Amino acid sequence: MADDLIRYDLLVQDALRGVVRKVLTDAARDGLMGDHHFYVSFRTEAPGVRMSQALREKYPQDMTIVLQHQFWDLSVHEHTFEVGLSFSGVPERLLVPFDALSGFFDPSVQFGLKFDLTEAGEVPEEANAAPAKAGPRGAGSEPSEVRPKGAGLATIGSAAPKVLPAPAAQGDKPGAKPDEKAPRPVAKKEGEEGSAEVVSLDAFRKKS
Repeated sequence: MADDLIRYDLLVQDALRGVVRKVLTDAARDGLMGDHHFYVSFRTEAPGVRMSQALREKYPQDMTIVLQHQFWDLSVHEHTFEVGLSFSGVPERLLVPFDALSGFFDPSVQFGLKFDLTEAGEVPEEANAAPAKAGPRGAGSEPSEVRPKGAGLATIGSAAPKVLPAPAAQGDKPGAKPDEKAPRPVAKKEGEEGSAEVVSLDAFRKKS
């Protein structure tokens, strides 16, 4: 097989990050619609991530935030987004580059995206970027390192997508006491589809 000089895998990742950017931009402008809410996972050690030292020590590698009940001042730039959240009663401001995202999940419709960060590029400067208008006070919750229950991972391939079981959920780290625990996705009734539509990019990675 010829080498992929176009790097379709990176182009697909950029396009799917654009989906997350659009969803967050709409939420910042109009607030959350209906039952939609978002689990946003990212690498805290990725270049450009801004957070307090206390949070960085508590979550040295990965963090998942929930945008649902108690977030504020969500603003979206071309390469990053910022949001205010409360952790154990302490307000914090996070800045997350889209290149640092490892996952995005909307439990209300069981839709998710999974990103491969093995070849993530550098984060551009945001000095001249104009933030989007801050939206209405919305929702958030304590970060965690767990995935929403009931999510399967669908891998893109030449054949039909193969659904893999979701990783087993892990408990929150000791000492993490959310101000308001985010609700888990509603259990499906018998006979309804229970797996999430999650897009993985492993099949697009450059063959060694």
